[in-house]
Amino acid sequence: MTGSMADSNSLFDDVASEYDAWFEGEGKLIFDIEASALRRVLPRLLRPWLEVGVGSGRFAQALGIEIGIDPSTRLLEMARGRGITVFPVRGEESFFDEDTFGTVFLIVTLCFVDSPLRVLKEAHRILKTEGKVVLGLVLRESPWGQFYRAKKEAGHRLYRHATFYRYLEVDKYLKHAGFAVEKIVTTLFQKPGEVTEIETPQECSSPEAGFTVIVASKITGR
Repeated sequence: MTGSMADSNSLFDDVASEYDAWFEGEGKLIFDIEASALRRVLPRLLRPWLEVGVGSGRFAQALGIEIGIDPSTRLLEMARGRGITVFPVRGEESFFDEDTFGTVFLIVTLCFVDSPLRVLKEAHRILKTEGKVVLGLVLRESPWGQFYRAKKEAGHRLYRHATFYRYLEVDKYLKHAGFAVEKIVTTLFQKPGEVTEIETPQECSSPEAGFTVIVASKITGR
């Protein structure tokens, strides 16, 4: 599991080292698969780029995202060490000026925020007219969504705070926040515990995909 926007500052602070180590251990191949799918959508995205829920900066560093926000001070220290300009801010907060960014990324972040709609509305506010939001999601209906939901129900110290959404729910949030879905890329069709090789991302929607990337355009006049 990747990404980080917790419902309390201490949630990811308490497990920061363990969280970041996941990317070098059992999560390395999963991370490479997810990053590959995200790279598929990067061409023609306007800059500057912001990642909401930047965590320890693994995705930001891999994708070339310049700026990140997160409430976890320990993870932000790691992200800063990876060359990311960071701010201790939550996605719901009105920290940046309007029309500041060309693209806002939320990579496995929506499941950890208190209000997905508020976060998306704030992303809409700070995006330029031609800006886009890029979501990296583990959808509820996928095998991986079911896997992490089982961890949540078992009281896992991180996943018990997560809420996994179906694609139709995410699409509804995006529309209400003033976005229109433009592109969907999916990957991680290997099941939990069976990831052994890199995958080629698919430009389609699939309930069997463990990782879904959604690119949505800002609708003006909202």
